[in-house]
Amino acid sequence: MFPFLSPFRDPSSGPRRSAPQRASGPRPLWPRVGGAASRSGSPSGRGPFKEPLCGNPSPQSGWARRPGGRCSLGDCSSERPGARGSPGFRRASRGAPLAGASSRAGPDAQAPLAPRRSLPARCSRRPRVSRPRAPNSYWFSAKVSPGYSSLSFEKKIEWNSRVVSTCHSLVVGVLGLYIFFFDEASKADPLWGDPSLVKVNIAISSGYIISDLLVLILYWKVIGDKYFIIHHCTALYAYFFLLKDGVLGYIGNFRLLSELSSPFVNQRWFLEALKYPKFSKANVINGILMTVVFFIVRIASIPPFYWYLYSILGTEAYIRLGFLIQCSWISTCSVLDVMNVMWMIKITKGCIRVISRIRQEKVRNSLQNGKLD
Repeated sequence: MFPFLSPFRDPSSGPRRSAPQRASGPRPLWPRVGGAASRSGSPSGRGPFKEPLCGNPSPQSGWARRPGGRCSLGDCSSERPGARGSPGFRRASRGAPLAGASSRAGPDAQAPLAPRRSLPARCSRRPRVSRPRAPNSYWFSAKVSPGYSSLSFEKKIEWNSRVVSTCHSLVVGVLGLYIFFFDEASKADPLWGDPSLVKVNIAISSGYIISDLLVLILYWKVIGDKYFIIHHCTALYAYFFLLKDGVLGYIGNFRLLSELSSPFVNQRWFLEALKYPKFSKANVINGILMTVVFFIVRIASIPPFYWYLYSILGTEAYIRLGFLIQCSWISTCSVLDVMNVMWMIKITKGCIRVISRIRQEKVRNSLQNGKLD
């Protein structure tokens, strides 16, 4: 009576028919490739497919199939497009016939019902997963060094981390030198002097250390190092008392001067990442400067520092610090100095190795030229 209420049936076709009955006998099974068919159509009983399918329909069989799991109509690289949850599985479960289903299931078996409506062709290709971009300093490094763009993702992570480390070392080192030579308030009383300018320098360094700790943890598999974790945590613990109680300002700034060696250490890594020869002029000059500066600011400063610490033991200013600050001062400095000595030994060995190879090359060249002195 109201044909617009039944859009899926033609009113002129007569009364509604009942759904076609299936043929008597066992329920038709989905064909499997090779061997006897199990209940699910696959030897493992996990799903209706043994051979990979794709979601691209073909006009002959309803589904495009190709040996090896590749789509015959598109560029599909999925290995299991018929897995549960994929478009191929959902469409086939609604009754889409497989190629050769009637011939393999038997002469008496009817083909499954076709889908109610035509489905758009869709490939089961997996979406590309974009890798996270390396953090910050990308534009700066790409402009300064053209070789940065050709580095791997892991190299870019460490490169960016060392760029930030170099900038931090330059800012903190220059400000620390100014405080060391010209800040009369902290020089007059190294333990209780006014640390206003020192607090600014320590706050900058603390912010960098916290950010570098987060980067180390986030990219632990790339740049993780337990010694850097120990170094950062120890420094933060010492800086806490300086920022909270305003004590040991001149001492904290003196220890912060050790960052002046970091630019040379980072530059050595930059040259290695850009594949500069070990005996190149830039590498040799940077290696010598790194060794000299590292020794001056981190090793040569150890004896006078502990001599000053010994000279103020038992004084009134030292007693006013309290037991906790006294122990924290000595313990943190001891830990950092032990690590500095370890790193200095490695740097010295590397420097000696490079110098000895340079000498060997010179001797070899002189022997080839017949001018052995």
